[in-house]
Amino acid sequence: MQIGELAERAEMSLRTIRHYDEVGLLKPSARTEGGFRLYTEQDLARLLVIRRMKPLGYTLEEMGAVLRVVDALAADPHDAAKRAELDEIRAEAQRRRDRLREQASMADDFLAQLDAR
Repeated sequence: MQIGELAERAEMSLRTIRHYDEVGLLKPSARTEGGFRLYTEQDLARLLVIRRMKPLGYTLEEMGAVLRVVDALAADPHDAAKRAELDEIRAEAQRRRDRLREQASMADDFLAQLDAR
């Protein structure tokens, strides 16, 4: 698929996807003779993983580190060191999600206070 379809399916901007290409997070699987980016379903799945990291506050560098571990495990699912890294990544993601849940709860309390006035 071309970048426009990828952007539409991922509900992301073309600019963001191009930026992810520039920083190495999401390289297109191929290019047309004219140089247009072409993406696969697997590329879309990777982009959706990236998109899901954003609300948790991952930096581009952190996203790259996570994706390198995921890629390494795809190549060798029995790599114990990478499996341990993935466990650490999961624990950190859980902490970040818990922090977001706390923030959402505080926002709910704030809204309730406004409604009470």
